[in-house]
Amino acid sequence: MALSGSRIVITGVGLTAPNGDNLSEFRSNLLNGVVRIENMDHRYVGTVHAGVCHYDDRKYQTRRELRVSTRAGSIGIYCSREAVADSGIDWDALPKDRVGVYIGLTEHGNVETENEVYNISQFDYDVRYWTHHHNPRTVANNPAGEITLNMGITGPHYTIGAACAAGNAGLIQAAQMLRLGEVDFAFAGGVSESIRSFGIFAGFKSQGALAVCEDPNKASRPFDKTRNGIVISEGGCVFTLERLEDAQARGAKIYGELVGYHINSDATDSVLPNAERQAECMKAALAKAGLKPEEIDLINTHATSTPQGDIQECKAVASVFVDCPHTYVNNTKGFIGHAMGAAGALELAGNLPSFEDNVIHPAINVNELDEECALKNLVINEPKKVDKVEVILNNSFGMLGINSCVIIKKFA
Repeated sequence: MALSGSRIVITGVGLTAPNGDNLSEFRSNLLNGVVRIENMDHRYVGTVHAGVCHYDDRKYQTRRELRVSTRAGSIGIYCSREAVADSGIDWDALPKDRVGVYIGLTEHGNVETENEVYNISQFDYDVRYWTHHHNPRTVANNPAGEITLNMGITGPHYTIGAACAAGNAGLIQAAQMLRLGEVDFAFAGGVSESIRSFGIFAGFKSQGALAVCEDPNKASRPFDKTRNGIVISEGGCVFTLERLEDAQARGAKIYGELVGYHINSDATDSVLPNAERQAECMKAALAKAGLKPEEIDLINTHATSTPQGDIQECKAVASVFVDCPHTYVNNTKGFIGHAMGAAGALELAGNLPSFEDNVIHPAINVNELDEECALKNLVINEPKKVDKVEVILNNSFGMLGINSCVIIKKFA
């Protein structure tokens, strides 16, 4: 069933990734093969590969505010402020009670709790040394709430816990609220502070899913035959979304139109993906967009560089896009690792400029393509110039079997 109601468009983009702190820099580095994965020493775990962001956290927050803030909240504030500036809207004149904030998360509160437990361990577990900031820092709505506090937004805010499908889920929720008339302007996307938690590294390591490589910049290598796991990254991407008529009335720049989306569940395993359910998710998004598979010009894959995860998604893509000679496939995680709750939004943002330049950034670090991942028109190692990019399909999947797919169309 095709979507009905107001048409929803993207009018602003704000982001921070390990290899870029704005869309222009991020896109340039995706096209020029710039990877910035670091080795970092982590409490209890040792040296790990990680994607670390280096945005200017003092641009929109004071030193005192940063002491109280969470890293996820700070990333969300930076991205939202950058997005609203990029949108060109008269922010001061906009009624703040008609603005909504919908931020996707993998998890929240682990970093803060781990740090506080470690802190009181240095004082014989005396809880008098436990911070009074703990509760507001660890509630699930924290990053979205911090954005509202920083920007004076009085409309609805909440986070969407959707594991690594969360970036797409934030977009979908914002679109639905705009269509319902609950808000007139929305911030949507995802953030991640995951590299600050030793638990997530230890968990993936215990599952045999944490990447190990002599060169950290080659550790994340989706589709490569020698891939051996995930590189965990922090980051964020927030879009501003509006109804088309509102964006046109103010002469806004439009990055693209959200024409289709879907979320479903595997209901089969907490960790292992289900190719059949992923395929169903893509088919449902296509149906809502009123599009056929062959009308998709670019598929950005979720593929995280795990041996089984990449194969399952490739099976799903191959089953849906059977006879699509002009549908190309890429991946972003070789550049930035897996930004968890921010992944879907960040990866979509990096592909939006393809609408203008008709260039597809590649999946990189593919030295020997796994034959089970050899999708037709997979763009690897070098960018590819094509005749047109008018429709992008963005996959993002997560633990406990949550699958998300959004379809963005070039606005003309």
